[in-house]
Amino acid sequence: MTALLLRLRTALAARPDADLPTLLDAADPGATRANRHLWLIALVDALRPAGHAAGDTAAPLVPVVPLARLHHLLDLLDTDPALAQRCRALLRSVFATADAGTLLADFGFSPRSGFGAELIDRLRMVTLPGTPDTGDLGQLFLMVFHHPSDADWLGAIDAPTLARIERLLVDDHVRGHWHRALIDSVQMLASQVRAVGLSAAIRPRIDPALLADRPFHQLAQAAALLSDADEAVDTAEQQQQMNYLRVLLDACRTAAASVREHLDAWGVSVDVVFQIEQLHERIARIVALLNCLAAAEPAREWQLLTVAFARSVQTRRSIGALFSHHYAMLARKVAERSAATGEHYITRTRDGYMDMLRRACGGGLVIAGTTFLKFAIGAVALSAFWAGFWAGANYAASFVLIHLLHWTVATKQPAMTAPAMAAKLDNVGDSDPATEDFVDEVAHLIRTQIAGILGNVLVVAPVVLLVQLAAWALQGAPLIDAHTAHKVLDKLTLLGPTLPYAAFTGVLLFLSSLIAGWWENWFVFHRLDSAIACNPRIVRWLGTGRAQRWSVWWRGNISGLAANCSLGMMLGLVPSLAAFFGLPIEVRHVTLSAGQIAAALGTLGVSVLSEPAFWWCVAAVPLTGVLNVLVSFTLAFRLALRSRGLKVRDRGRLYAALRQRLRTAPGSFLRPV
Repeated sequence: MTALLLRLRTALAARPDADLPTLLDAADPGATRANRHLWLIALVDALRPAGHAAGDTAAPLVPVVPLARLHHLLDLLDTDPALAQRCRALLRSVFATADAGTLLADFGFSPRSGFGAELIDRLRMVTLPGTPDTGDLGQLFLMVFHHPSDADWLGAIDAPTLARIERLLVDDHVRGHWHRALIDSVQMLASQVRAVGLSAAIRPRIDPALLADRPFHQLAQAAALLSDADEAVDTAEQQQQMNYLRVLLDACRTAAASVREHLDAWGVSVDVVFQIEQLHERIARIVALLNCLAAAEPAREWQLLTVAFARSVQTRRSIGALFSHHYAMLARKVAERSAATGEHYITRTRDGYMDMLRRACGGGLVIAGTTFLKFAIGAVALSAFWAGFWAGANYAASFVLIHLLHWTVATKQPAMTAPAMAAKLDNVGDSDPATEDFVDEVAHLIRTQIAGILGNVLVVAPVVLLVQLAAWALQGAPLIDAHTAHKVLDKLTLLGPTLPYAAFTGVLLFLSSLIAGWWENWFVFHRLDSAIACNPRIVRWLGTGRAQRWSVWWRGNISGLAANCSLGMMLGLVPSLAAFFGLPIEVRHVTLSAGQIAAALGTLGVSVLSEPAFWWCVAAVPLTGVLNVLVSFTLAFRLALRSRGLKVRDRGRLYAALRQRLRTAPGSFLRPV
């Protein structure tokens, strides 16, 4: 059977115009279901424009007329009424033995939210052949309109051609069949929307004011009022029923959209995001089906619906689209959490700028101690894993201490500030004031990052050097030996792989923000702050006042603790795990690198200042900081844009505004006004 289909496709691709009459002559309404479906697949292959035949994905060498074959088909049917009658009978038999609901109500919707199960299902669709012997009209549609160009040529069919198709191939029986199928599908979809909207995962997250009129409760009842075409129903009454249904759909759509506004209170999961997206898509499908029902001349609405189905065929088969979709859902899950946190890392006033500088200086002071602990751990003969583990624990403890003291490590800021920046793009559009606000925010962010890095580096280097000088004075030897100091200069030089390692460290900084967002969302989603404050056992153990304080403390610090612990452990463990697999990967953190170079200077003395190797390491420090910040911010910013479903179409205008600010007020990027 599959071989027959391939032979038909090959023959029609080679001589489509010559074989179209032969194919029409082969139309047999009494054939088996599989052969009827094979004939339909071959017919659409024959109608596909030249250069877009089955298996031909290359662009045509010469311009083609997209509807020439379709017009040829209609001309043949016009001249032979008996042939047209036989084709109508065949189509009627196809529709009579297939479940239209699988196309109208189910097609294009993912049957599951689990990434692994959906990936396996799509791999099955791509690798395993489908059978034409199916009663699933959605599955048949996948086999008929399988080519990426199908949506384009179907959408190019003009109104006169649509009228000819309807006159030649659609009779009263087919119209009645599809009218009943539309009503059944609207009722099925309405029941699904009602079930999702009233589910335990969604209902508590909807604004209660939007549920006051019970739109989800009424939806299925309103859909049930739609009557079949066979019944004597007043057209005006049916139109009124559909209008009422549209009003309810708008109310349901608005109610579902309010879920996003309650993320702070309830948290979000991939399953919640998936259900909300599916709910919106099903509402849009109901509207499309109602358009087909309500239109006086429904051919155009059916065309739009078919084109939408053809486009969804490619999405449904695409592995890349699956990864993109789930990436967007994960982005929604974590980026919204980071946006509020990131606001605290952007300074907008002189006082805020100076406060950030002071907090960065405090962070540099702690990192000075971290630097010497790193050398101490390296001096112990530990295995690769345990050396990485304790190095990570050292970093994590230092970062947590900085967090608890309300100081800062500059490189942690970009991944947290990017979602807050993306939020500023929500209203950019064509608004000049919104564009200026975004440029202001960019200037605030850049100078905040500069203040953070300067504060860290300008404190860690002198403090480490002073400790080394004190060691010389007290014990006659530095805290690290000359061999270790030379290794530092060999590793951190700009002439080595420092810059790629710095970029990779930016990726780890970004991942730490994802982990922080995930943990905070998990904390809120399971309402652990409320559990700490109100759970009877915890209240008896801690007391009411202390339980309340612990609840507030954990709610405010869970993100910071998760980010700092995860970043520290990744900085320590990832190089060790990479070495286990033979991957030459290391990390380069600007503040830690500055501290290590200062320690090497304290050991080797002023004589090292005349060596180029030392200055190559110094030159690498600012570039390391730039890459740490740039990579982590870029990844987080793209994630935040994806989480909002935004595509910045006006980038040229934003870039022009940034260039204008650089020309007119370059100092605003360096210091507060």
